[in-house]
Amino acid sequence: MTGYDAVVYDLDGTLVELDVDWDAVAVDVREIYHRADVEPPGDGLWGMLEAAGDVGLASDVESAIAAHEHDGARTSNRLAHADDLLERSLPAGVCSLNCERACRIALEEHALAPAVDAVVGRDTVGTWKPDPEPLLATVRELDADPEQALFIGDSARDQRTAERAGVDFEYVGEGPSGV
Repeated sequence: MTGYDAVVYDLDGTLVELDVDWDAVAVDVREIYHRADVEPPGDGLWGMLEAAGDVGLASDVESAIAAHEHDGARTSNRLAHADDLLERSLPAGVCSLNCERACRIALEEHALAPAVDAVVGRDTVGTWKPDPEPLLATVRELDADPEQALFIGDSARDQRTAERAGVDFEYVGEGPSGV
């Protein structure tokens, strides 16, 4: 960790494991599409979220996903990197594909909130990972330059986000998860 002015963590799969059945979330989101008599763009949850704005379903889809995330944050499991967060002396942030409120709930549930100086979720800046803006917004909130920050995450999406933002990246564990 030497040489960095700030560290940013992904949330789910990095600091905590949200207790969310993502298949059930996708079923709920597909139901929103069906009730609106709109064909979903596929079965993938994130693809349905991305397309929701184009068909007037963004608010309903976001609300359905966020409700699952809020509940899952309350019953999430703390992961080993949470201890690393608490031991670091650098300014720290969270940049997540989860909604900001779910991030804050999980951080509070696991007594991590005092160690986090900035939280940027899917709904904070108008774009989400792998777009670089959420990570760049987190780094800016930490008063750091992208070249002097490290992003720690668990997915190929996290790595792409870091590359696009010009931020160094480190995987937790053995490498990328599926999201």
